[in-house]
Amino acid sequence: MYSLAYRITGNFEDAEDVLQEGFLKVFRSIESFRGDSKAGTWIHTIMARTALDRVKSKMQFTDLEIVPEVADESNYLSVESEYLEKAILGLPDGYRSIFTLFEIEGFKHREIADMLAISENTSKSQLHKAKRMLQNKLKTEM
Repeated sequence: MYSLAYRITGNFEDAEDVLQEGFLKVFRSIESFRGDSKAGTWIHTIMARTALDRVKSKMQFTDLEIVPEVADESNYLSVESEYLEKAILGLPDGYRSIFTLFEIEGFKHREIADMLAISENTSKSQLHKAKRMLQNKLKTEM
């Protein structure tokens, strides 16, 4: 849950706040759980929505840190992962959210559309644009 909150908010402190707020929402609304899906999916959806609400309310942009050059080739994959993570965090909020929910968390476009109150085609389109942005960003940085 923490990684979901972090990937959507792009900020450790906000991710911790989202976890607290999200679990409070789960606790307070446990009686409204209908069992239409697995409990884990229901909780995941609450966390994702809480994180998205946090991003919308703050409307902040995450500053990207420069990754130091590494001379040792054994650290190449680590540096590559850092570049990818920073590139994902550098995506506009909506694109980052959809990319995270689809590619990392494994939600389907229909589920994402329901969570974000957008059309399924908008989810697909924004995912495609997010991938293109990441590809361009990584080409220039690597």
